[in-house]
Amino acid sequence: MAAIEGVEDSTKPNKYAVACAIVASMISIIFGYDTGVMSGAMIFIEDDLKIHDTQVEVLAGILNICALVGSLIAGRTSDYIGRRYTIVMACIIFMIGSVLMGYGPNYGILLTGRCIAGIGVGFALMIAPVYSAEISSPSSRGFLTSLPELGISIGILLGYISNVSFGKLTLKLGWRIMLGIAAIPSIALVFGILQMPESPRWLVMQGRLGEAKKILLRISNSEEEAETRFRDIKIAAGIDKNCDDDFIKINNKTNGKGVWKELILRPTPAVRWILIAAVGIHFFEHAVGIEAVVLYSPRIFKKAGVSGKEKLLLATVGVGLTKFVFIVIATFLLDRVGRRRLLLISASGIFVFLTLLGACLTVVEYHAGSGDLMWALVLSIVSTYTFVAFFNIGLSPVTWVYSSEIFPLKLRAQGYSIGVAVNRLMNATISMSFISLYKAITIGGAFFLFAGISFCALLFFYFLFPETKGRSLEDMEELFSKGFRARNENLELQPKCGNV
Repeated sequence: MAAIEGVEDSTKPNKYAVACAIVASMISIIFGYDTGVMSGAMIFIEDDLKIHDTQVEVLAGILNICALVGSLIAGRTSDYIGRRYTIVMACIIFMIGSVLMGYGPNYGILLTGRCIAGIGVGFALMIAPVYSAEISSPSSRGFLTSLPELGISIGILLGYISNVSFGKLTLKLGWRIMLGIAAIPSIALVFGILQMPESPRWLVMQGRLGEAKKILLRISNSEEEAETRFRDIKIAAGIDKNCDDDFIKINNKTNGKGVWKELILRPTPAVRWILIAAVGIHFFEHAVGIEAVVLYSPRIFKKAGVSGKEKLLLATVGVGLTKFVFIVIATFLLDRVGRRRLLLISASGIFVFLTLLGACLTVVEYHAGSGDLMWALVLSIVSTYTFVAFFNIGLSPVTWVYSSEIFPLKLRAQGYSIGVAVNRLMNATISMSFISLYKAITIGGAFFLFAGISFCALLFFYFLFPETKGRSLEDMEELFSKGFRARNENLELQPKCGNV
């Protein structure tokens, strides 16, 4: 088994690896911006283009349907052209989509632009966490791999602020600038990505050992750590650990062929459990209803009793600010508290405050006009913010960190892409059905439903998720091969010399 965690210098995040992870996470800021800005832009789009609720739901959710396709394509693409150039492709695709949305003379072109942007989003969501996980060491992997999710939170907050700022412009100009301005950072990011190194793990899978070793020396804190990581990566890739050639010919299987068979048709017990865990956590991330709050918060606050566009948009900024603050806190807790513990705390809090939010909205809906309901309005807003806080302290960042680190090396990109596809499918399902859902079962009933799903999530995480904190990527398959015993295993092992 590979060494668990290094000592002294190896326990500190490598500055160059941190810088690379930050640049890779910038694409997530652009995606987050598009998500956040659309919540406010839709208010103006409805008035300008005269679209009805069904068209609003399609506009909100189509990005994620297309992101599902993009994420599945990105898994195979990243195995062929590398992690770095896949991020470049994501930037270019998203830029084209943003330009079309900013142009948006009618609903059809606006929807087309959102579809194209969605494909770019699928690429970005799949590749940024994988790249960050593959360049980081176990002691800092939680922090670095959560940076894309932090980027999404920053982007969502910027989108909400953009709503307030550009919402003061004319009706026809305001929402178009909100959506089109994202093309500018997409272009700039391409040049930044090209300055980054390729993932050393991907290079090893291509047989480019010399290049991989040079990069490992830059993203490790010592030559000993780099050698240890290099050795364990070679073993995971099926290469003799004593091989010192700069380049060797690798079986085509490492370029993505045969992966689906090992993932879906004939998985080992460990791989089957890993796939269930990855698909499950991505399913529950959006099944608990977070997208309903992020995308439709103006409608939710209006139902709670907030009136006026400006007040609705300002209340929505609070959602973005809460999300950002608690994601920042989570990035520093992941490698200290651990993934499993944060998940359980998060799911418990989500269940409690979704139930409270459902109760408050039900009271407001059934007793509107019958007296002073300011307490219910305040409690609805507080419950919404607290739900967002618990979601972002655990479930939100852990989803991306956990699923990007548990797959074996040759299955990682395409296995992770399956999880992202499920994530986007659930996101689209909530986005495209929330208005219809709350009209059918009331706004309070919708959040009671989400609360029930969050309780199921709590049970799923408790019984099926072992702790991965401090484990090397090459150790994951062995960890999951232990079955249910791994859940209660003490993983706080004593540090050993070396790192992966």
